[in-house]
Amino acid sequence: MTLNLLFFTVIIRKREISTKEYLHQQRIEKLMDEHKNRQITHQRFL
Repeated sequence: MTLNLLFFTVIIRKREISTKEYLHQQRIEKLMDEHKNRQITHQRFL
């Protein structure tokens, strides 16, 4: 009889983001919101 065991270790760490990355994310969110608002405005006229 053979017993095969396999073990996994998963480590989850909170990722630290830099100021540059944070500002980039904020800019992306702002642009996405502006784009959504434009889409809504254009849909009203159709």
